[in-house]
Amino acid sequence: RRAASLAVSPAAGPADERVETRVAGLSPGQPVTLRAVAADDRGCLFQSCAHYRADSRGELHLGTDASHGGDYTGVEPMGLFWSLAPAGMEKPYQRLVPRSTSAPMKVEVLVHQGHSPPGAMPGPVVAKAEVQRLFTAPGVRRIRLKEGVVRGSLFLPPGDGPFPGVIDMYGDEGGLIEFRSSLLATHGFAALSLPYFDFEDLPRVMKELKLEYFEEAARFLQRHPKVKGPGVGVIGTGKGAELALSMITFLPEVVAAVSISGCSSNTVADLHYGEMTLPGLRFDMKKVSVSDSGVFDIFEALDDPTNPANSPSMIPIEKAEGHFLLVVGEDDRMWKSSLYAELAIRRLRQHGKENFELLSYPGAGHRIDPPSTPFCQVAMDRVLGVPVLGGGESKAHAHAQEHSWGKIQEFLHLHLG
Repeated sequence: RRAASLAVSPAAGPADERVETRVAGLSPGQPVTLRAVAADDRGCLFQSCAHYRADSRGELHLGTDASHGGDYTGVEPMGLFWSLAPAGMEKPYQRLVPRSTSAPMKVEVLVHQGHSPPGAMPGPVVAKAEVQRLFTAPGVRRIRLKEGVVRGSLFLPPGDGPFPGVIDMYGDEGGLIEFRSSLLATHGFAALSLPYFDFEDLPRVMKELKLEYFEEAARFLQRHPKVKGPGVGVIGTGKGAELALSMITFLPEVVAAVSISGCSSNTVADLHYGEMTLPGLRFDMKKVSVSDSGVFDIFEALDDPTNPANSPSMIPIEKAEGHFLLVVGEDDRMWKSSLYAELAIRRLRQHGKENFELLSYPGAGHRIDPPSTPFCQVAMDRVLGVPVLGGGESKAHAHAQEHSWGKIQEFLHLHLG
């Protein structure tokens, strides 16, 4: 019998695109376990596995053949990638997201004899291959930014441009998170990854925020010679999503906002703009529940935005001239993002506006990232220092990531040219 072989193609390609995985040279009906192994930039090991059986020709194709067990079941061409989780000997609740976008993420895919359950010692290796997942396409330029008070990284696509400009922000974990921006640049956007606390000389903690900082960033991007204009877009997740709603509401430079799992009110930190202040809704730690395994569920903890006493925190999004794309996971356990999207839509409709689209995904959790980003139902919270439930079910969440990513790009191209 010929030796088994494994082909994963492309061997090096964009991190948000599918790969094709094929195994040949097995016996007809042979049971095998496919595993993926990767390490993050701190050396933490992540792995996943799935059980397959070879067809009558002794072959396997992950695009058409179903997994019968392991970390997922069914036909999932990218299942080995989105189900990567910390290996047994590692600290749990860690996310596999790149801190640096310059180096590819290397994933080793292995074919083992027989079916071995997750966490068990797998059988002998019969074939293996390495895949490189690129976060920055050839020719994309990364420019570190110190422009007035604004900090961050600007990613520019190859070519002369001009390109549609997008500001990209994450949530209350702080710091500079670049991988979505670099992937947006790979797809033809001039993307500014914008930190707003806990980075360089920005404030260490998020006590209060000034919208003038975000205004300066929007003006910088709008005036950049490589940016199309006349307006720019903004995409944010969590706290970043809510900041995106405030930016499109108050800043004429911003004409399109993508809110992923955002709140329709200002939260946590008071937001100032000139004489105006939107007070931040607070978290009531008495409403946090902790599971037997020590996981914190903060779903009920945020002040209720529908309580009339909290109306000063509501972002007056009806004032926005631009367009909204609201992306929510219906199983978000971080907070009630489905409800907050409903409140936002109700507010727009009350003012006769239809300038929005809603993407609502059953079974998806809080952090809806670009495709194949490994699902992480519970993650260490950087602020609280404890594991916090983000919600979601891995397969539904992975499908939401893939579908929404295409829709987000369509929306931004439509409204930014």
